Amino acid sequence: MALARRPLRRDSRLRFVKLCGSGTGEGFTMRPNWAVWAILAVWSGETAARQAMQDSPVWRAWGARATENWTLFLQSVGGRGSWAGVNPFLPDPGTESPKDGPVAALTRATLKPRHALRFWQRVPGISQVIGADPNVIFKIGIGEVPLLHQVTFSIWPDTQSMAAFARADGPHARAIRAVREGGWFAEELYARFRILGSQGLWEGGDPLARAVTERQAA
Repeated sequence: MALARRPLRRDSRLRFVKLCGSGTGEGFTMRPNWAVWAILAVWSGETAARQAMQDSPVWRAWGARATENWTLFLQSVGGRGSWAGVNPFLPDPGTESPKDGPVAALTRATLKPRHALRFWQRVPGISQVIGADPNVIFKIGIGEVPLLHQVTFSIWPDTQSMAAFARADGPHARAIRAVREGGWFAEELYARFRILGSQGLWEGGDPLARAVTERQAA
């Protein structure tokens, strides 16, 4: 992770990047998973992103060490808030949310240290609910700094199912209310993405391809 920072900063195609670790299980725990890592990067365009997967020394080095790696190519369709003082996911003018097909959602927050314990006490309930939701195609919790800088990333079959989960009463909605009322976050960001494509493997296959096959079989 540390060795990747300098060559990434020298890549002129790269506009924003964060190197993240993950928690155990599906990432939504306080215990780190030393085997799963994530690079979240914003490029000058889709072509630049795909080229980087081929010629970037960072991606080549990580790929050589990995038993699996999975890459998603995304286009922002909406984002609000800030990450390290900026919003890297502002969509291009005229970009519209996908009316069908899978959509990805990212939430990111910096916790105020005095509220961290109360936040993490709510996480198991949220994780259980999202894990039981049959509409979730993929989900993971990652972060820059353990316990304080948290990112959730999920993929849904459409915007309707994603919105239904966000609005439903339960641990997730109650946690959001507590965050708002208590001012637990020092900084937060919410973004949605159209999925342009994917490559590689996650747990032996491509979660997007698996979701399509399962829905066709149903």
